[in-house]
Amino acid sequence: MSTKAAKPFLKWAGGKTQLIDEIKNQLPENIIDRPFTFIEPFVGSGAILFWMLEQFPNMQNAIINDINKDLTDCYLTIKNDVTNLIELLYEWQEEYYQISEIEADKKEYYYEKRSLFNSRTQEQTTHSALFIFLNRTCFNGLFRVNKKNEFNVPIGSYKKPLICNEENLLAVSEVLQRVEILNGDYTETLNHATNNTFFYFDPPYKPLSNTSSFNSYAKDDFNDEEQIRLRDFCIELNNQNHQWILSNSDVKGKNPDDNFFDDLYADFNIYRVDARRSINANAKKRGKLKELLITN
Repeated sequence: MSTKAAKPFLKWAGGKTQLIDEIKNQLPENIIDRPFTFIEPFVGSGAILFWMLEQFPNMQNAIINDINKDLTDCYLTIKNDVTNLIELLYEWQEEYYQISEIEADKKEYYYEKRSLFNSRTQEQTTHSALFIFLNRTCFNGLFRVNKKNEFNVPIGSYKKPLICNEENLLAVSEVLQRVEILNGDYTETLNHATNNTFFYFDPPYKPLSNTSSFNSYAKDDFNDEEQIRLRDFCIELNNQNHQWILSNSDVKGKNPDDNFFDDLYADFNIYRVDARRSINANAKKRGKLKELLITN
């Protein structure tokens, strides 16, 4: 058994490790002081999931979901076949290190792996290993797909990235034995709610500008209509007495006249918290900004 706390096994735009303290301050006490169900409908890198699993041993059920099948399959692989996954990643890591000094060879190796991933012809464990390999070696650790659902991020500049973190993968596999993993629309997670359920939502963020969109985690855009549909789902949860916290970008911080979320969630509690942008093509644009935490 692993003694190390499980951490996110992927780099992920908008990962929530930095906001854990802020989220902790908003957790509903009437939920977490007794056995409860935790549901995360947009799991992403799982920072909040892993923290919740560590902090609350009284958690009765944990359910995660994402529309991105590559991502949820990767969680399933780590849960069910972590030994073979680690073996593959070690093999590719060794090969990548051997050619890391020759730029042309490194690019050829990366783009071969990317093409293989996009073919989606391999069995699940190999596909998940490709997912992790690309995440650790691509530009800025960004996951992005086009309308054809093809991963299209170029190679990163890392010399010897840690492709196989065996210790963490084993820790993640261990805690995922307590988790049910779903792939589908977030509204379907309501079927798994119990009479004491806490939802944490980390949807694709509303872009702060036309060039800052990182919501291409799936081939379909998460546009304003989708943000409104999510608000309607949160109203439904509230009407059924389920507790929830939702994260999103603070568009008002960029444009003081933009009241999109202030109007959308006017009936709920809106908190503006400090965050950091760690993924941006322009290094000067990484840094502090405000994000929203919205609760009922």
